[in-house]
Amino acid sequence: MSAANPTTAALTPVVPRERAAVRAASTKRRRGPAPARIAAFVILALLALAWLVPVLWAVLTSFKTEAEAAAMPVTIVPEDGFTLTAYLNVLSEGLVPRWAWNSLITSAAVTVITVTISALAGYALSRLRFAGRSMLITLIVASIMIPGQILIVPLFHLMLSLNLVDTYWGIILPQVVAAPMVFILKKFFDQIPFELEEAALMDGASRFRIFRSIVLPLSKPILGAVAIFVFIGAWNNFLWPFIVVNDSNLMTLPTGLQTVISAYGIQYAQNMAQAVLAALPLIVVFMFFQRQIIKGIATTGIAGT
Repeated sequence: MSAANPTTAALTPVVPRERAAVRAASTKRRRGPAPARIAAFVILALLALAWLVPVLWAVLTSFKTEAEAAAMPVTIVPEDGFTLTAYLNVLSEGLVPRWAWNSLITSAAVTVITVTISALAGYALSRLRFAGRSMLITLIVASIMIPGQILIVPLFHLMLSLNLVDTYWGIILPQVVAAPMVFILKKFFDQIPFELEEAALMDGASRFRIFRSIVLPLSKPILGAVAIFVFIGAWNNFLWPFIVVNDSNLMTLPTGLQTVISAYGIQYAQNMAQAVLAALPLIVVFMFFQRQIIKGIATTGIAGT
């Protein structure tokens, strides 16, 4: 009993301290968040509202009649009631399901090929040492600053000489080389500790085996983010499919929807319906993979070469 008393006496002063800490935490919660946090929340809410208002206006306009959509002053909510006339006109006058299927095929192919090439190139630039490596990295970074429009004419001549105009491959191949993705993956691979690969090298594993069994499983977040970014870019690409494809059965959704033009001039409700239909698949993709996108961005390093 006498041995227990010193221990109890030693623990007794701790209890008031714990209670004081609990009281301080509860008092801080009652006082609410800091003013800086409130200000940041208000600013972010205003920015989100500024982005959502045009989107909401476009969606509501797509449910108006053409007369109300073109009337002045502009109304936000349809006063004549919601109607699907604009959507029915777009779906009836064009080959929307076919165009959506073409977009899905080409975007998926571009995504798979681009991620594969970019991952292999990024790993080689990160781990292998060879003559001209620094120069090659410099050229890749410099190529990011070249506008893609400059390459349209030579690319079209190349596709024409290869008889790939009006084909799926004519749409896909010019989009599979993405220098920004190579650079992003290279910087991510630089952050993976080389010690994880040393044991496999000592056991005689090849570089490709190490890449496939060790590096790729550790790179799932960034690979997922890169794949989603490439898919969105390929889906939204309008200029190149518009140039290389003339057959309406091979058009992608952005190019095909632009051909649905009424003879009565600009149809605002119909144009907004086209925009909503083109953006809807991307919204679904983002809703399903938003965690991967955010995680991939958070884990991507762009620090020194």
